[in-house]
Amino acid sequence: MLPELTGVNAEFADRAGALLRPLGAGRLGIAFSGGVDSSTLLAIAVRELGADRVVAVLGVSPSLAADERAAAHEVAAYVGARVIEVITHEGNLPEYRANGPDRCYHCKNELFTRITAEVAAAHGITAVAYGENADDVLRPDRPGSRAATEHTVLRPLADAGLDKAAVRRIAAELGLPCADKPAAPCLASRIPHFDEVTPEKLAQVEEAEHALRSLGFTDCRVRHHGDVARIEVPVAEIPLLAGELRQAALTAVRAAGFRSVAVDLAGIQSGAFTLPLVGVHHG
Repeated sequence: MLPELTGVNAEFADRAGALLRPLGAGRLGIAFSGGVDSSTLLAIAVRELGADRVVAVLGVSPSLAADERAAAHEVAAYVGARVIEVITHEGNLPEYRANGPDRCYHCKNELFTRITAEVAAAHGITAVAYGENADDVLRPDRPGSRAATEHTVLRPLADAGLDKAAVRRIAAELGLPCADKPAAPCLASRIPHFDEVTPEKLAQVEEAEHALRSLGFTDCRVRHHGDVARIEVPVAEIPLLAGELRQAALTAVRAAGFRSVAVDLAGIQSGAFTLPLVGVHHG
């Protein structure tokens, strides 16, 4: 049983849950990643509809790190929701591999297509929702939102006005294992736009980031610039990366197949590759 929510958290969760009531007796599929947004949505859905009427759908492909896959199952088990893994094939799409600013659209479109074409009938799913929050709506670098609209995917968190801070507060009160988890975009986001996305590059990034987390860094990105890995960690942890853990980090990242290793003094940057291009496009 999930803990009871109180105060404003309960009000926000009830507001989002109310948007699911028109489903009637149907079953809801949640496009699930194990991140705080989709996990909170999953918990709200289970709270509102009951575990037997909610299915967490996890898309699995080379762009999903093994650590993230395992963590997603941990969260779903805590919530009490069933997980269905769906193999997605965005890597077969030339538009995805081309890695333009709309790469996320092709990835989300592939996932939503798989859910509606393969999973829905097999598991009695009558509606699909995903974890877009109210802050995401304001960002220009979210082409996946267009795919959600095209597939009539629900976005209860955003429609109920839950921003990222509200989502994290609810996750914390529910005791979700991911409540304090940093954002974890897919591995393809580490490859500069218009550089081809390949399974080999994704594997390099995954290996290097896993090694850095194993060294104790709370968050990291390894940006793939050919032979060069550009490491981003929280600003407060840069001295650690450049100091006592420098040699261990250098050895680990080189072992993943990079020749040179650089440290980005700006620290962790969300949308580092996409936002500048979207800004140019909309300017």
